[in-house]
Amino acid sequence: MHKPTVICVVAGALLAAAPLFAQEPAAQAPTDSTALVHAREVMRSIPLIDGHNDLPYELREKAGGDLDSLDIAEAQDSLMTDIARLRAGQVGGQFFVAYVPAELIGHGAARFALMQIDLIHRMADRYPETFEFARSAEDIRRIFDQGKIAALIGLEGGHAIEGSLDVLRTFYGLGVRYMTLTHWATHDWADAATDDPEWQGLKPGFGENVIREMNRLGMLVDLSHVSDSTMVDAMRISRAPVIYSHSSARALDHHVRNVPDDILRILGTNGGVVMVNFAPDYVSEDLRLWSVRADSVRDSLRAAFPDDTAGMRAAYVGWRDANPRPDATLSQVADHLDHLVATAGIDHVGIGSDFDGIGFTPVGLEDVSTFPDLVAELVRRGYPDEDIRKILGGNLLRALDRAEVVAAQMQAEAGPLVGTLPSPYGELPED
Repeated sequence: MHKPTVICVVAGALLAAAPLFAQEPAAQAPTDSTALVHAREVMRSIPLIDGHNDLPYELREKAGGDLDSLDIAEAQDSLMTDIARLRAGQVGGQFFVAYVPAELIGHGAARFALMQIDLIHRMADRYPETFEFARSAEDIRRIFDQGKIAALIGLEGGHAIEGSLDVLRTFYGLGVRYMTLTHWATHDWADAATDDPEWQGLKPGFGENVIREMNRLGMLVDLSHVSDSTMVDAMRISRAPVIYSHSSARALDHHVRNVPDDILRILGTNGGVVMVNFAPDYVSEDLRLWSVRADSVRDSLRAAFPDDTAGMRAAYVGWRDANPRPDATLSQVADHLDHLVATAGIDHVGIGSDFDGIGFTPVGLEDVSTFPDLVAELVRRGYPDEDIRKILGGNLLRALDRAEVVAAQMQAEAGPLVGTLPSPYGELPED
């Protein structure tokens, strides 16, 4: 069945520089030091839950998943995450991501997902004084009260279920509490933001049933990386809140990975949460445009120097020196938070850094130790403590609580859905 593609109208005007929450005329803005002290105090009252950290993939790439050879109990300059910096950043709950590259579609995606899920469990077990594995909102609260970091699993890439609701249930049983429906590529039941559409959203039937079964299980539907039409389809079907584990505002940065205003405005009707991403290309429009130009220049130079790699590189370095890359900044990340709050509502915004999944970071947000600096910026902008607590983790906890309630209701109504698409490996041979 054909479903019309949703056309999103992107707001052209940026927010004014004034704080989102006006202060009394006689009030004096906090100094940098007092804002940071206040930020740390607020962060002690509720877990900061970061929706997206790609440390597990870095551990796989850099050490083959061997936690002895890359020990995050020690300072790790090649990473954005280690235990000391998690503690310095006052992280209370962390979704560690089992990222599955789109190149593995039809080539062992479920196997790789299982390897990454196992790695996250091994990491939590290895550092019991720091982490405890969490499967519920109540687990997060309890673990935070004990002074530890709640370790959770997000599965990045719906292709990892290999077209099987049975595999989806297996991942939930292993502790996966959200699944990003796509990554960069459209696959056999959902369209991605960064690929050509095949289904104009979710594949009728199976794709829609993935959402229903995730609701029945209590697994959050993550709409980062999906097309606008997939976003709308998922919110139409989902009885539980959806999340964007690492996405920002398209009105401020026109990257297709960000969320347009018309969809932000309906997020509240679902009860969902959009968790601001720190990826510089998704934060700074100037940087995004520079990256587009840089890609074009590289393509042109490859054509101009087809047999001269050194000449091509030298020409590109010359262009880059004459056209330096703009920075993204902590202040711009706070601008995105301002816009998300103004458009989606204060009850629908969180933080999803994408640390260790990005090549570089905004100035001022270099690693997981810098979360308090972002919170201090919210203090300086006049956010009330209650609203800061919502952004830090209150909104995500509410979404998890609601997902668990919906799951209990749906499990009382019906058993597991049955559904399997044709195997990417072909049919099994007959005996």
